[in-house]
Amino acid sequence: MSATDVARELIARLVAHGVRDVVLAPGSRSAPLAYAVADAEAAGLLRAHVRVDERTAGFYALGLIKASALAGAVRPVAVATTSGTAVANLHPAVLEASHTGLPLIVLSADRPHEWRGTGANQTTSQPGIYGDAVRWSADLPARFNPAAIRGQVARAVAAASGTITRDPGPVQLNVGFAE
Repeated sequence: MSATDVARELIARLVAHGVRDVVLAPGSRSAPLAYAVADAEAAGLLRAHVRVDERTAGFYALGLIKASALAGAVRPVAVATTSGTAVANLHPAVLEASHTGLPLIVLSADRPHEWRGTGANQTTSQPGIYGDAVRWSADLPARFNPAAIRGQVARAVAAASGTITRDPGPVQLNVGFAE
């Protein structure tokens, strides 16, 4: 399964679990997510919001969550970003979501696991970058079994929404994409 196919399945699963808005801070590593979000928007399944600056994207997503609450039903919102320092720039929004109990789903695109610790440009250690500010996180390696997407997305949305814990807040799905 190609990186774009994995991203499409990931976005399809998020839509199936009620995500209707995705904020995209684009970059080269997150291109598969950008294509998947664009396809889902073209099909009328969700609304895509593009913000070039990651910090702005994170806070825009929080605004969308708050707007859904004003409309009567809090909905999780996903924010997708490229790898490297872009992921760190979402940290202020993740902290805000944690402190206010907002269901923010961070989709952080990453390089393949085998590139970690090699000195390759922009290979920031992304798994666990938000520490205990997230309610749940998963690190999905490049070329992982696509059947695992369903379960991981279900866990992510449940944790973000506080379905079991009654403690909603941010989650992170760090997704490795091969070249």
